[in-house]
Amino acid sequence: MNEIVTSTLKDQWIAFREQNPKVRIRDAAKQLQVSEGEVVAACTGKAVQHLKPEFQALMERMPELGKVMVLTRNENCVIERKGLFEQVDAVGRHVGTVLGKDIDLRMFFSRWKFGFAVEDDAVTGFKRSLQFFDAQGHAIMKIYSLDQTDMGAWDIIVAAFMADEQPLGITVAPAPAATVYANETADKVAFLEGWAALQDTHDFFPLLMKHKVSRTYALEIGEGTFTRRIGKESVKKILESAAASGLEVMVFVGNPGNIEIHTGKVEKILEIPGWINVMDPDFNLHLKTDDIAQSWAVQKPGVDGVVTSVEVFDSAGEMIAQFFGKRKPGNPELEAWRKLVAEL
Repeated sequence: MNEIVTSTLKDQWIAFREQNPKVRIRDAAKQLQVSEGEVVAACTGKAVQHLKPEFQALMERMPELGKVMVLTRNENCVIERKGLFEQVDAVGRHVGTVLGKDIDLRMFFSRWKFGFAVEDDAVTGFKRSLQFFDAQGHAIMKIYSLDQTDMGAWDIIVAAFMADEQPLGITVAPAPAATVYANETADKVAFLEGWAALQDTHDFFPLLMKHKVSRTYALEIGEGTFTRRIGKESVKKILESAAASGLEVMVFVGNPGNIEIHTGKVEKILEIPGWINVMDPDFNLHLKTDDIAQSWAVQKPGVDGVVTSVEVFDSAGEMIAQFFGKRKPGNPELEAWRKLVAEL
C-alpha cells in the first residue's frame, strides 16, 4: 500500500518560496493552482489575521497611520505610491475616494470580500501590511507600513477590525460571468454622437454602458475621429520624455476593485527585457510591455476642452494602464502633454 503524503497549502507555499525566492506570490499562487488570497489565508496565525469585512470604515481610519505605501496591480502592471491618506470619503459609498497629493484612489467596495492584517514573517516572506482581496481571491489593494508609519495607530486599528473567527483558509467563488457586449449590433453613429457631446471624461464609461460596447471596440469606432492607434513602445516614450522634460503626468492603474492614480513627475526610468519601470523614491511603476496588445491615443471633449489620454490593453482587451497630462477640473490640459501624445 502506497503511503499518501499530504501537505497544507501553507507548507506548499513555504517550500515553493524556498526553491523560487524571486517569484512573486501572485505568480506562485498560479503555479500552486490557487489564488493569492488563498495562500495568504492559509498562513492564518502568527503571520496573518482575518479582518472584519467593514472595509469602508477601515479605510476612513487610514489617515491615522501617517506615511504608508499603497500597492495596486492587475495582470500586467503594478503601481506603488508612498504618502499620506488625506481626504477619505468611503462610508456609505459604492465608490470610495481617497484624495490628496500622495494617495489618490477610487475604491469599488462591492468587489471587496476578504481582508487580512499581515505581519513581518521570515518563514512566509510576508511584510507588515493590510491586504484586500475579491471573492475570487485576487488582490485588490495592499497597504504596507514604512519606517515613518505610526505603528501604535496601526496596532490599534488592526485590533479594532480583527475578525472574531480566524479560519485557516477562505472559500473563493467562481469567476463572475463575462460581460456580454453588443459590439456587432451597436449604433455607431449614435455612439459617436454621444462621444462628441461628452461634457466630462467621467461620462465616457456610462456612454459605453448605454450602448453596450467594450472599451476597445469603442476606440475602434472612434478611430480617425477621436482615436488613433499608436505603437506598444508609446508607454516607454511617454515616461522617458516626461522624465527628460519634467512634464507632470497622471498614471492610472487598476483592477475591478480599485484604481490607484499617480500625479506628478517621473524621474528614474528603468527598462529591463519585457518591462518598463519607474523607480522614484515615492512612486514605482512596473508595466509588462511584452503583454501590450493595443495602444491608443484618445481624445474626449469636455467643458474644459479636449482631454487627451493614452490607453494600453492586453490581448484580452483588459486595460493595463492609462496616462494623462496633469490636469485639474476647470483647467485645460497641458499643451506640452498634447504635443507629446501627438508625436507618438
